[in-house]
Amino acid sequence: MAYQIQLPHDDGHTITYTLHGPAAFPATNTPPKSRRALAAVHIVSHADAQPDQPVLAQIDWDATLAYREYLWSLGLEVAEAMDTAQRGMGLDWTAARELIRRSTSAAKASNCLPRIACGAGTDHLNLAEPITLDAVIAAYEEQCSYIEGEGAQIILMASRALAASARSPEDYARVYDRLLAQVSRPVILHWLGDMFDPALSGYWGSRNLDEAMQVCLDIIARHADKIDGIKLSLLDAQKEITMRRLLSAPVRMYTGDDFNYAELIRGDEQGYSHALLGIFDAIAPAAAAALQAFDNDDLARYEAILAPTVPLSRHIFQAPTYYYKTGVVFLAYLNGHQSHFRMVGGLETARSLSHLARLFVLADQAGLLRDPELAVARMQHILASTEPVREA
Repeated sequence: MAYQIQLPHDDGHTITYTLHGPAAFPATNTPPKSRRALAAVHIVSHADAQPDQPVLAQIDWDATLAYREYLWSLGLEVAEAMDTAQRGMGLDWTAARELIRRSTSAAKASNCLPRIACGAGTDHLNLAEPITLDAVIAAYEEQCSYIEGEGAQIILMASRALAASARSPEDYARVYDRLLAQVSRPVILHWLGDMFDPALSGYWGSRNLDEAMQVCLDIIARHADKIDGIKLSLLDAQKEITMRRLLSAPVRMYTGDDFNYAELIRGDEQGYSHALLGIFDAIAPAAAAALQAFDNDDLARYEAILAPTVPLSRHIFQAPTYYYKTGVVFLAYLNGHQSHFRMVGGLETARSLSHLARLFVLADQAGLLRDPELAVARMQHILASTEPVREA
């Protein structure tokens, strides 16, 4: 049965769109062998959550944990308490700490503990007050200690507090040298570009990306035994390839490039990237199926599955890029993974109706609307809603 829907267009007109229907992605629960693949995963709020409530009270824990179980069932790993989970945009350290505890507990119960890594940062520091490098180190140490105590791998997130307090590349080196000397197992470093978080502009002590990269590479070279890899989120494929080729073995590159992931994961004659991506939350069935095809040496199938997801991802992550979380949660809502389109802190209003309508079309064209009848009904509900939506 063909489903149709009336959708708003950017020019103010309405179009009639006929859905293609879901793709027949092969079911898999086997982790990929050729690449490590982590989905940076979102949180689910209660339907009646209010932005002025404490964050802990806004989170629907059952639905939030169920989505992690869903990702594990597809063979993907979970990157917990990252920016996709609204870290720094609604999720504070108190709530992130509880999220990490509950997620690692669920991973243990599901025999998935090796397949979860958690973000450690400095977000419990007050940026309105002067912050010393020692305070940054202590904040990182607190969060790293907690994550290791829960049995998860650390993702050492880029720090707004460090970006604000550091005065030179040497300050970054001091902080990372201290932290990496202490961790008990290799961590994943995290370089998040300012398109994801403007407060991180000039990270590693320079606004020149080549100079910043060299600072980071020097730190990695000194601590290669303590570093599993680095997640690079600059939305610049050539910068990622350049850095990937300069990494000290056996440190891995994890692509965080939600524009160019298909080609970066595929790789070239000189190497490839693993994946730690927010878009893998939204396209999980396609990502799992594509990596399964890659493991089976079926490159044509890999490309056929992932190619239609790239326009969707570029739309979700379009500027202002930091509002991509809204699109990730909206697609989870369309696919029935949650009963409503509400977000912690009211972030569901961050994208326009025409943006969400285009997302609907691109998700369908990628074969990712698993129940067209449900998706149409939910899209129609959003279009009929009187909730305010900011233009972005």
